[in-house]
Amino acid sequence: MTAHRITADGAHFAFTDRWGGVSAVPYDSLNLGGAVGDEPAAVAANRERAAGSLGRDPARVVWMNQVHGSEVAVVDRPWGDGPVPAVDALVTDRAELTLAVLTADCLPVLLADPVAGVAAAAHAGRPGLVAGVVPAAVAAMTGLGAEPARISAVFGPAVCGKCYEVPEALRAEVAAVVPEAYAETSWGTPAVDIAAGVRAQLARAGVPAAGGPGICTLESADHFSYRRDRTTGRLAGYVWLDGRP
Repeated sequence: MTAHRITADGAHFAFTDRWGGVSAVPYDSLNLGGAVGDEPAAVAANRERAAGSLGRDPARVVWMNQVHGSEVAVVDRPWGDGPVPAVDALVTDRAELTLAVLTADCLPVLLADPVAGVAAAAHAGRPGLVAGVVPAAVAAMTGLGAEPARISAVFGPAVCGKCYEVPEALRAEVAAVVPEAYAETSWGTPAVDIAAGVRAQLARAGVPAAGGPGICTLESADHFSYRRDRTTGRLAGYVWLDGRP
């Protein structure tokens, strides 16, 4: 369920795999995405299970309506019954909140400065990389008192640069903005390396090198992959700070 969990100096990072839930094929079984065609009751049950496995209150997990942009929301409470904003990064200084990001090939980026008590979760696909969603999240964190040199960054499972094949024109378009994302597949065709691009953006922002499990979703049968399966579920990355559950 929460297959990868990292704790560092008062900050907590976790990523799910696809197992341990109640969703039926093709979302089997721990689908946490509410907009992929799965039964809403199954998604709600899966979200409760995942939060419970982390010792977190599912009612205090904050989700996003992800749109592949660069908008950031600073949050101090759950959305409740209101609309979920269309953003691709969340930032908070509230320890009682858990921030969540959904992915199925895009890169989940979790950030935390425990000294300042500030955390962030960002959804970095190819459009978000180009738009600068992760640097925008870092900027929002610094606005709440975080210092880039103190920020811990953790990347979750995502399609790797050796598998993310794109047309040559698209690779050139991305590389014109983030040169470090220029890549080639293992079979010799144009590709984009999202993780390399985000890592470079973080370095330019003064954030130390990111850690994480280093799993390629397209290659791993234990993880959802949109590029591999099209109709499928969504993984989640979670970040929170020491404090109330």
